[in-house]
Amino acid sequence: MDNYKSDNTARRFKAHVSILGTTQIHLRNPYIIAWWSVSFPGFGHLLLSKYLRGFLLLAWEVVINLKAHVNLAMIYSFQGNISMAKEVLDTRWLLIYIPVYIFGIWDSYRTTVDMNNVYILAEREDHEINSFSIGALEINYLDKRSPYLAALWSFFMPGLGQLYIHRIVTAFVVIIWSVIFFYYSHMLEGVSLLFLGEIKKATSVLEPEWLLMFPSLYGFAIFDAYMNTVENNKLYEKEQRRFLKNHYQAKTFRVLRRKERI
Repeated sequence: MDNYKSDNTARRFKAHVSILGTTQIHLRNPYIIAWWSVSFPGFGHLLLSKYLRGFLLLAWEVVINLKAHVNLAMIYSFQGNISMAKEVLDTRWLLIYIPVYIFGIWDSYRTTVDMNNVYILAEREDHEINSFSIGALEINYLDKRSPYLAALWSFFMPGLGQLYIHRIVTAFVVIIWSVIFFYYSHMLEGVSLLFLGEIKKATSVLEPEWLLMFPSLYGFAIFDAYMNTVENNKLYEKEQRRFLKNHYQAKTFRVLRRKERI
């Protein structure tokens, strides 16, 4: 049940509050979105709430990256061992990896530009949106939350920040992939050995191909949680302002210009 049922008279809507999360359109920097697609294909689309495309590209990146040994080649190149980096690359997988990787960057940039234009038109139309949704499984509503706290929870465990701001779909995907990365990289095992002082053993148990996926995952989880908390707070303020204006502001009220006040 929603507190406002859309009659679909608007051409465009700025946001939608459902039991699975708050989805909204807002102005974004297309270069930043494209950069996240460079960091990890699919992340740029997830930031745009283009979930199906983002999930597909994310899964593609993990599978094809491991098959082509891209991360392993990057590690050898970081060490200056270029010949070994060339040797471990599997061109059978690499040649289908490159075009999809470039497409993810281009498509996220193009989509951001288009969605910015849509947001400007939706903002001018300023149609009413629902701010409260309740169902048998969940309750979601617009409210103000701390972006720093959202980022902190994502720092402790990727996906928790998304749960904090009720982005259920993104949280589910990020947490699942985090568990997979933790398991196959043996990162937690290495951390445990590091605390015990067994540095060589901690290093030896790590799987570098899986471990190299963590910086992008952690960075995305923190950035996404912080950025969406800020935008949700802005949406809450706009909806609250609209409600107070429509229900409590006198019809005769008008904002005086400076000359009129004098």
